[in-house]
Amino acid sequence: MPEPAFMDDLSSQKHDDPALQRVDDILSSMPPVRAMAICVVGMDAGRMRLSAPLTANINDKGCAFGGSLSALMTLACWSLCAVQLDRRGHRPDIYVQDSSVRYLLPLDDDLLAEAAADVDWDAMAASLVGRGRARAQLQALIRLPDGRPAATLEGRFVAIAANRNSPDQR
Repeated sequence: MPEPAFMDDLSSQKHDDPALQRVDDILSSMPPVRAMAICVVGMDAGRMRLSAPLTANINDKGCAFGGSLSALMTLACWSLCAVQLDRRGHRPDIYVQDSSVRYLLPLDDDLLAEAAADVDWDAMAASLVGRGRARAQLQALIRLPDGRPAATLEGRFVAIAANRNSPDQR
């Protein structure tokens, strides 16, 4: 099955946005993410998009492995949170606190996750400064080529201020 056009040159893509490039660098440094061949597609209108080829994430039935769907959506949410806080001058440690995944339909095509959130990112950054931690509820989904949802994720993510003496903490 041919890969969609957006996958053609993403493995060597450099992003103009420094926060997006930092997330891409972090993700590509993780062996499981490399094994899944995850790429940062980009971010626009407050939505983060990550992709992965079916060939690296296939199960015994010839469709996308559920664990890959969950991981890609989790990483899309994590990336959205990381970029939004980085753009506000913060690089905290971010963790998924809990999540709920729904597998709706089998996907027999490349994976494209889109994460979004109805979050006041400025308030979250202020909480990070004032309390040293902040939480956000994020959502992600992966669609079939016809637009129907294949899987959804709702998760709570926690940002914890990195060492305040670290050069990365601005």
